Amino acid sequence: MITVVGIGADGMAGLVPAASAELRRATVIYGAKRQLDLLDESVTADRREWGKPFLDALCAVRDFDGDVHVVASGDPMLHGVGASLIRVCGADRVRVLPHVSSVTLACARLGWSVQDTEVISLMLDDVRKAVRRGGQAIVLSKGGPDLRALAIQLFNHGRGDSELTLLEQLGGHRERRRDGIARDWADDPPADIDDLHVIAVRYLPEGRVWPADEAAYMNDGQITKQAIRVATVAALAPRPGQRLWDVGSGSGSIAVEWCRTWPGCSAVAFERDEQRQMFIGVNASAHAVDIDVRGAAPKAFYDARIGEGGVDGVPSPSAIFIGGGLTTSGMLEACWENLPTGGRLVANAVTLESEAILVQWYSRLGGELRKFQHYEAEPLGGFASWRPARPITQWVVTKQ
Repeated sequence: MITVVGIGADGMAGLVPAASAELRRATVIYGAKRQLDLLDESVTADRREWGKPFLDALCAVRDFDGDVHVVASGDPMLHGVGASLIRVCGADRVRVLPHVSSVTLACARLGWSVQDTEVISLMLDDVRKAVRRGGQAIVLSKGGPDLRALAIQLFNHGRGDSELTLLEQLGGHRERRRDGIARDWADDPPADIDDLHVIAVRYLPEGRVWPADEAAYMNDGQITKQAIRVATVAALAPRPGQRLWDVGSGSGSIAVEWCRTWPGCSAVAFERDEQRQMFIGVNASAHAVDIDVRGAAPKAFYDARIGEGGVDGVPSPSAIFIGGGLTTSGMLEACWENLPTGGRLVANAVTLESEAILVQWYSRLGGELRKFQHYEAEPLGGFASWRPARPITQWVVTKQ
């Protein structure tokens, strides 16, 4: 059996009796040096620091002959080693004795309700992933430089008024709190940041709107209008953690709104125009979402890049949206070929030629074919009149 014991900055003094007893009966304890150093002389077990790569260390615990213990920071199931061990070893072999998490302690110090507070881990992600347009979050940092980097990102994204709180050594005798504003800490962050810390953020100004209007996107006019965007995202029916291919992405507005719907949603945007590729990157950054920008479809579906892990292809989609390029030879065929069974395809057409293609595919494969006509009121002399936008034909189908 693998027993994972959470421990706080107050060391063994803060442990419940059951957790202390587990550590005192242990023969081998794995953990980071910081957590191992919190154990007192009553713990006589052989102490082993995690090696590198970390996966090898997890496998060493998995393959250990007999009972083995692991000491971890706070709640091991909150972005911690507990969840990693369960993935590697199976839930039936791992028992977790959690301590109070740094997130819970931080919320208690700030007077924030935990359920209203997002938790963002930067352990494996870039600091840009911690930018939001409103709300509050506890950011789990991987080191002192993350504080200034986050402040700079907030300032660059129009969130320089955001309130930041640096909370160090939570629950320990050296606990410390420092408060500041993103625009100030972008230039002059606190010094002497303890390695054991979290960053609390209240994002200001509050700007969470779904869906965003056209003014929130850099574009050259090639953008799906807000009302049609709502209908399109609804037709795509995103689920948490899914990936979208946005074909003929234009400004990337559909990809951005897809990513904003659920945690873990990501997108690959295919766009042939280099200026629009730049727009997509800017819009993704402004809305703090994860979009991989590629070249013209369908050729770019099969692109490969050299990365740190070797040759990386285009990650497979859960759904595909075609907003442009329907009349390109082989486009729909390539999209259908790359769509997995159970995946959803949504295509919007404005021209008669692209509409004719959708009608043909609808006749072959079924699905739903619908047309939207959008009107907006505008002045006409001293009165007002309806101005129609171009009608949109939409085909929605699930691959069986």
